[in-house]
Amino acid sequence: MAADRLAELTKRAEDPDLWSKPEEAQALMRERTRLDERVTGYDSLEHRLAETLELLELGEGEADAALVADAEETLIGLRDEAGRAEIQALLSGEADANDCFLEVHAGAGGTEAQDWAEMLVRMYTRWAERHGYGVEWIEESGGEEAGIKSATIRIKGPDAYGWLKTESGVHRLVRISPFDASARRHTSFASVGVYPVIDDSFEVDIQEKDVRVDTYRSSGAGGQHVNKTDSAVRLTHMPTGVVVQCQNDRSQHKNRAAAWAMLKARLYELEMRRREAQAQAEYDARSDIGWGNQIRSYVLQPYQMVKDLRTGVETSNTQAVLDGAIDDFMAAALAARIGPGGTRPAAAVGS
Repeated sequence: MAADRLAELTKRAEDPDLWSKPEEAQALMRERTRLDERVTGYDSLEHRLAETLELLELGEGEADAALVADAEETLIGLRDEAGRAEIQALLSGEADANDCFLEVHAGAGGTEAQDWAEMLVRMYTRWAERHGYGVEWIEESGGEEAGIKSATIRIKGPDAYGWLKTESGVHRLVRISPFDASARRHTSFASVGVYPVIDDSFEVDIQEKDVRVDTYRSSGAGGQHVNKTDSAVRLTHMPTGVVVQCQNDRSQHKNRAAAWAMLKARLYELEMRRREAQAQAEYDARSDIGWGNQIRSYVLQPYQMVKDLRTGVETSNTQAVLDGAIDDFMAAALAARIGPGGTRPAAAVGS
């Protein structure tokens, strides 16, 4: 029970010896704050539901149509709020409460795929803005004519990784290409990867001898989030082939630190997925940017439809989805998972 766990954490927080271990204390307080918000939210829902049912009964008893209508409208709102709280209760993984890195890579197809990759980045930044989350640009590689070849952003907010983790996979777009003079229909692919931002309390052992460090001049499509300096850093973890890069800051030292944090996040997430796959043979949708590994299809022509291929959730309001209205897709995917990723890998990565 969340209330029992909250009471246990509150008691542990009162132990003065805990604060001699700052990292452990910070992790405990983060979990306590998260649980406290959930327990308080549940109690509030329960209280408001009881009040609304009393008003509904009163309105029906006095034949007050306006009061009944208000109560029914409130019940609909409470139902939606309870549904979201129910899904949020599934965010019980070790890193679910954390910020996350989100990467988008264009598939084969040149300008068309690169434009689609940029549309996806915009979709996720709009989603973050809708939820009051912060967005930090980490890296961007611009396309030759339009769009982007790849981009990495950090999304900052409570449960950011928990909500976005099911977005990892290949996203397919079907539309009349704005870059085709013959106005033919094109199919484009882009992959999305989501990784938790983790701190030193997570055991990820990265041997420096296994990492190649390259520095290079920053480049991109332009804009205030790209600094064109000689400070960009690329890290390659040779045992796994994982590559991360950062060019957000003018300081090579800061970019290097950010790149190491990203590498640690990537390897931690890789280990979580490996263990998850052993437990339930989960299919890794990011293995190839192409037909066989899609999680969602976005069709703009000849009809309007966005459909999640894992859960069957679909909508014809494609513009709203591309503007960040993707909560229904994420909620269904989270419900289908029923909590994988909830165990913290015990083994170190890269050792």
